[in-house]
Amino acid sequence: MPTMLDGCTPWPPEFADRYWSAGHWRGNTLENLLRGWALQYGPRTALVHGATRLTYANLNRRVDRTAAGFRLRGVRPRQRVMVQLPNVPEFVVTVFALMRVGAIPVICPLSRRASEMAHVARVSQAAGYVGPSTYEGFDHTAMAADIAAQGAFLRRVFTLEAPGTASPYGGMTTDPSGCHYFPLGSVDAPPGPALDQSADQVAFFLLSEDTEVAEGTAEGAASPPELIARTHNDYAYQARAAADAVSLTEDDVYLAALPAGSNLAFGCPGILGTLCAGGTVVLPEDRSPAAGLAAVGRERVTVTSLTPATARLWLDALPAAGAGADMSSLRLVQLGGAPTDRETAEPVATDGLGRRVQRVFAMAEGLLVLARPDGPEETGPATRGRPLSPDDEIRVAGADGKDVPDGEAGELLARGPYTPRGYYRAPVLNARCFTADGYFRTGHLARRLPDGDLLVTGRVDAAEASA
Repeated sequence: MPTMLDGCTPWPPEFADRYWSAGHWRGNTLENLLRGWALQYGPRTALVHGATRLTYANLNRRVDRTAAGFRLRGVRPRQRVMVQLPNVPEFVVTVFALMRVGAIPVICPLSRRASEMAHVARVSQAAGYVGPSTYEGFDHTAMAADIAAQGAFLRRVFTLEAPGTASPYGGMTTDPSGCHYFPLGSVDAPPGPALDQSADQVAFFLLSEDTEVAEGTAEGAASPPELIARTHNDYAYQARAAADAVSLTEDDVYLAALPAGSNLAFGCPGILGTLCAGGTVVLPEDRSPAAGLAAVGRERVTVTSLTPATARLWLDALPAAGAGADMSSLRLVQLGGAPTDRETAEPVATDGLGRRVQRVFAMAEGLLVLARPDGPEETGPATRGRPLSPDDEIRVAGADGKDVPDGEAGELLARGPYTPRGYYRAPVLNARCFTADGYFRTGHLARRLPDGDLLVTGRVDAAEASA
């Protein structure tokens, strides 16, 4: 078996054996799972984007041809490729195609700008970048060109051109640094033989959303994002278990109202969980609240995920939408991200966005806490629920690092089959953020309740600041 990518922290063998024995890890890569979904659900609609509709069979064929196109353009196994795309079918196709090549997508939010992306490129030693030529007035390809000029690794940039536009970098050109530019639409070739891959390997990287102050930065300064290695085994389990937790079926339609590359929208259950179940993923052309409400009615959306801030905007837009906003199909709204506040949570439950609101505490680092369908509703500023996996091990620790009694607040620590054991190439940060026995210090406060639920109430540092 090949070793895990250098710079990653593997699960200890005894834990890996436990997760295999429990059936959490099943040894199938995400890109190979897509092949199985194409066989099982072939003619069903997998992706919707405006007038574009891709069946599972068509999606798999596009991934095959795009993977062959990436190979033809010089992308190789284990190379890291930054992916910074909006909610378009090309995002899903690109991520799966890179995995099919054996390359490792580094999924980056569109909001990340030059300094953060340059940091990600340095840490990951990214050999490629896939992004829009320009998006909402920002020139992503010029940013990639600047990053390429700073180092020796980034040598291939693939640009998604908006209809009717052309980028000076997008026409199969080479710049003075030796970086090659290709239109993403040109990445197409007849498929070759499938690559034999191990599900223990890194499938892709996510970026941390809110890490502690990085070493060497000024106190209180914003720290650059850390890279979180997610393996095929652990993320396939997360998406599958989350889909089961919300009873997703092939009749469900999931609206990716949040950025497709966010952990919540990608795999909690999100896009991957919906595809696991044979459902349909709607990638909206316009992510405005009004467009989201219209998409729910037009596509008969049954499930979506929102942050508290997004939910507030949807609620504000609902009166203006009037009869054009048919919410009757929407059976579940996941409210995720930071613990929600009463003002946002109660109106979502009562003003017609969905028959049921499920609180979700989700971190790109792994741990998922979901409200139970039959559990008590928590309307205060907290997320109440149970960890996703029966093999999630949870501690609630005081400032001295010792576990506090049930009912008392402390920092939430976790380890389990979908919580990685360290950030990528960050040994100093890992010594602070992970205990010697592998628990991840989430940086969030929680309490264990008498019924076994967890109540996640906010950030540790926020509580200290208000003390």
